Amino acid sequence: MIKDLVSGWLSPDRIYQKPEGWAANLRPPLTQGSRPGREVSNDLRNSIRRAQEALLRMQNHDDGYWCGPLKADTTLESDTIMLLNFLGRGSSVKVRRLANHILNEQLPDGGWPIFKNGPADISATVKAYWALKFAGHSPQEPRMTAARRRIKELGGIHKVNTYTKFYMALFGQYDWRGVPTIPPELMLFPSWFYFNIYEMSCWTRSICVPLSIVWAYQPHIPCPPQAALDELFPDSRRYVPLSEAVGPHGFFSWTKFFLVWDGWLKAIEGKGGHWIRVWSLRLAEDWVLQRLEESDGLGAIYPGVINTIMAMKCLGYPDTDPRLVEQLEHLERLELPEGERLEYQPCRSPVWDTAISVIALAESGLERDHPALVRAAEWLISKECKRAGDWKISTPSGPVGGWHFQFQNAFYPDIDDAAMVMLALRHVSLKEPLGHSREKACLRGLNWLLSMQSETGGWAAFDRDNTKAILTKIPFADHNAMIDPPYADVTARVLEFLGYIGYDRRYACVDRSVRFLRSEQESDGSWFGRWGVNYIYGTWQALRGLAAIDEDMNQAYIQKAVSWLKSVQLEDGGWGETCITYSDPSQKGRGPSTPSQTAWALMGLMAAGFFDESVERGIDYLMSTQKQDGTCDETEYTGTGFPKVFYLEYTMYRQYFPLHALGIYRSKKSESIVGADALDTVSKG
Repeated sequence: MIKDLVSGWLSPDRIYQKPEGWAANLRPPLTQGSRPGREVSNDLRNSIRRAQEALLRMQNHDDGYWCGPLKADTTLESDTIMLLNFLGRGSSVKVRRLANHILNEQLPDGGWPIFKNGPADISATVKAYWALKFAGHSPQEPRMTAARRRIKELGGIHKVNTYTKFYMALFGQYDWRGVPTIPPELMLFPSWFYFNIYEMSCWTRSICVPLSIVWAYQPHIPCPPQAALDELFPDSRRYVPLSEAVGPHGFFSWTKFFLVWDGWLKAIEGKGGHWIRVWSLRLAEDWVLQRLEESDGLGAIYPGVINTIMAMKCLGYPDTDPRLVEQLEHLERLELPEGERLEYQPCRSPVWDTAISVIALAESGLERDHPALVRAAEWLISKECKRAGDWKISTPSGPVGGWHFQFQNAFYPDIDDAAMVMLALRHVSLKEPLGHSREKACLRGLNWLLSMQSETGGWAAFDRDNTKAILTKIPFADHNAMIDPPYADVTARVLEFLGYIGYDRRYACVDRSVRFLRSEQESDGSWFGRWGVNYIYGTWQALRGLAAIDEDMNQAYIQKAVSWLKSVQLEDGGWGETCITYSDPSQKGRGPSTPSQTAWALMGLMAAGFFDESVERGIDYLMSTQKQDGTCDETEYTGTGFPKVFYLEYTMYRQYFPLHALGIYRSKKSESIVGADALDTVSKG
């Protein structure tokens, strides 16, 4: 008996145990209750109807997906101007339009921020200044003078991050001795070695592997005379030692260890066996080319695309090479033209936007067999990942499945998207054989999710147990996302899906993740939000996930989270928080109200069973700020790329999250009215 118990526990199949009837829970109930017979108010009904109509207008009616523009800071436009000059296309008309956008985003103090309404950032400001010089703007212009003054106030050109220095070095504007080494020999370390590329986050791999090729060649690109940056250097030095750039560190520290290694790598550059470098470059090139298959560029993200383009040019690819042409086409698809200005997206978000749109429409009362939902479900099913990606390195026995974020990104399904897609698919009434296709896709997705749970009980975004914190001390790790550890928001999203298909704390995977969530809770009751700004996002999702698995919402730790959400409600009834909270947590819950963050807070409170005056005020805020066409405006960035470094403006957050919150509110209030009417009838009888 003991032998059987032990073998059963050790069996990989144990993690794939499922509740009875889990598949039935992937379909909407026969009695959907999507159109309550008694509405709370005409104003609420009309607000929901307008928001639904607005969201339906945004759907791509040919294919059935939603994809709103995804915006970020001006570093993308600055880097594109740099890339065009790298390619010898500095006279392109795009340069002027990109420069127009950069100028449009300049702050009154002369700098450029990395999030809307934020302070000037040194790297973004230096990049913008350099891009404008490339575009022909004179350093004597008042705006350029103001930018130089702000750069000096922010600490000067030597304070910029690694990738800014790297790009400047390509044009001879920064000495390579001051740029952290990214050698292609990284590719030689096997996956079982303590340090290898798969111990870095997937987005870091997408950035650094092609950059390692560029590092090996260190091309000297002629810098146009007008783009020289001599005036930004305080003295004759064109670099500062990395030991000075990384800031204070102990002599016996991992930072010191990696600095010594960096110095040694620079010292032997060009002196080792040439065959080792050739072998490393071939491995890096093959790695990149393989991951361009079924993908919108390497990692389907902007840095991966532009770094791949530069790597291909270093490797001698002609402009007519179809692989290079394809990468340039991927870059063009990220363009957001607006009159005389041109903006770039960091990537595109159709799977994410479509899944959340489906959930918002369904939970706000749209018929579950509505053609818009059916088309969206069919499109989502078609986007399932059906090949092994990089995640297979850390989870070799894991099954293939899941969904990615973009149109194509087969090597990088992510856990957040996989959970959100399956949460969406369960809301749509599908006829056979599409209904059977949903069940099979969700079975694969569920098994993949379960296999990706980390040892701590939580879930990360792309990888399993990607947690070696010492790698964050590597000199080129200043993008603040070197690893991909589990976070509360992703873990709670998985819990939400698991709960809706019948999982609860009797299952080990759920019990471990609840314990992980509790360990991640802040002392004031909130949770950190890794992928949305910030503590409002994390707390909302934690409460939704815990409610879905039937956790007792009266427990002290949950009530503490509720109390925190209520404590940060603003006078106008809304909630708001800015990206500054990643640098200064004391500012958590402070900021102008936004529709998306208000919706998150409301959904968190309602998940905990609260429909009190705080909720009523929040609902009033959402309804009062909605425009006549059913849309909302938002003044802040509420999405997170790399905390402290890169933030996102999901332009559809302000549309579907408020609709979702209003729909939940109407449904719950209608249920309470129906329940009260039933009690009244019984009492009269």
